[in-house]
Order: sequence, then C-alpha cells, then structure tokens
Amino acid sequence: MIMGKKREAERSDSASEATKKRSKVGSFIKEVNEENKVLIKEVDLPSRKGNTGIAPHIAAQEKRLIVVLESANLETVKSAKGFGLLNVDEHVGILRKLNKDFSQARPDITHQCLLMLLDSPLNRAGLLQVYIHTANNVLIEVNPQTRIPRTFNRFAGLFVQLLHKFSIKASDSSIKLLKVIKNPITDHLPIGCRKVLMSYTAEKVSKSAELVPESDEPICVVIGAIAKGSIKIDYTEEDIRLGNFPLSAALTCTKICSAFEEAWGIF
Repeated sequence: MIMGKKREAERSDSASEATKKRSKVGSFIKEVNEENKVLIKEVDLPSRKGNTGIAPHIAAQEKRLIVVLESANLETVKSAKGFGLLNVDEHVGILRKLNKDFSQARPDITHQCLLMLLDSPLNRAGLLQVYIHTANNVLIEVNPQTRIPRTFNRFAGLFVQLLHKFSIKASDSSIKLLKVIKNPITDHLPIGCRKVLMSYTAEKVSKSAELVPESDEPICVVIGAIAKGSIKIDYTEEDIRLGNFPLSAALTCTKICSAFEEAWGIF
C-alpha cells in the first residue's frame, strides 16, 4: 500500500516537471520568434488632417528648400559576401551577366549628395527636406536629423537594411530616420510649390541665387543622382542649368544649398 502511494507521488512529480519543461521550452521558442520577427510595412501619408482635409506636411507653405534626388542607383544584390548595393567596384561580373551599363551602378553618387545636403547649415537650420526617388521607382523620405555614414560600406549596409525593412529607426528613440513612402512624389510636396529640374541640356541658364523665391514660400529642386545622361520626368514645370559647364550631382547640391543659405542669412 505504502509502495503504491510512493509510486503515484513519483509519477505526479515527474508529470509536473515535464509540464514545467514544456512551458519553459514553449516560452523560449515564443521569445525567439518575437526577437526574429521583422515588421515590414509601407509607410503611408499621415492620417492626421487639418481643417482643410489636407495632410499638414503637404498643406504647409512655410519657407524651405525641398531636394529630390531623382533616378538614384540604389539596388540590392546578393553576392558571395552577402547582400549589398549593386556597384561598379564590387559587382562587375554581375553587371556583365545582367547586361547593364556600368554607369547604372553608381550608388556612391547618392552617398556624396546626401553628405553634402545633410551636413549643410541649411539642413541644420531646419530649412531643407530631402527625398530620394530610385531608378526602380522606390520613394524614400530622409529625416533632417539623419547622420549619413561617412564611409561607403556603412552607407551601403544602411540602405540595404532600409530597402529590405522599409524603415530605419534611431537607436535611442522611435524616430524614423529613413522610410519608404508611397509614390508619387507630388503627393508629398506642398500644393502649388514651384518645381524645377536641374539639367545641363536645358536651354535656360541661371545662377544658383536666382532660384531663391522672392517670397517666403517652398520650392522643389530635382537633381539627377546619375553618372551621365539626363532624366525625363513629368512633374516639374521648368528645366534649368547652372552655368555653362556640366556639374556633378554633389556639386549641384552644394551650390544650391550655398545660394539659399546666403539669401536666407544662414551661416
């Protein structure tokens, strides 16, 4: 009789231990799954609207320069080293296999432009907004607080993560520094703002200072983040070239920012 009770007690103890182990394993698997879960979604326009029914960042008509880096070569590719941005220095074999022009694999141009734009006093003063429209029709909004990595390898790693996850958050807050937003770009620009395309093939020649609006209103300047050739878009109102010599995209960004800083008294 006593032996039977002992056996029953041992069975109940072993059953309770097994139940505890199963619960621990289940909770551990749940934690791992939660850690590995990646939230991927496309960011939409703000749902909060003003009295006019228009999103505030579109209706806002305050003074600022909006720069769109158009046709940027930002395309992810998988190689022996893992995922990276398709570029002419590392992926010559892939470019030949895809029969692509080497000039279409220049993400370093976008890197140079972002360094020039986001390091400018104009951006530090809160009067600059930057968008990137890639050659693959991906639209990216850049938060003015973003600090772009100085080296290209780190820049490439950051944008590979962005193109896979659709957003990059700050390490110490929930602010999204980079995010993929819905096309077209015109949905994110202030209503009625002037839109100008920088192109060396344009007939109209202008100085950088002549782009600054006389009144305190926003202006959108589109710059091609490409190595050669020209871009064809349908949302700008006029084409302008700066001076009589072709300029790189990064130098164009610098000259325009400098002109606006001088006109608006930012130094």
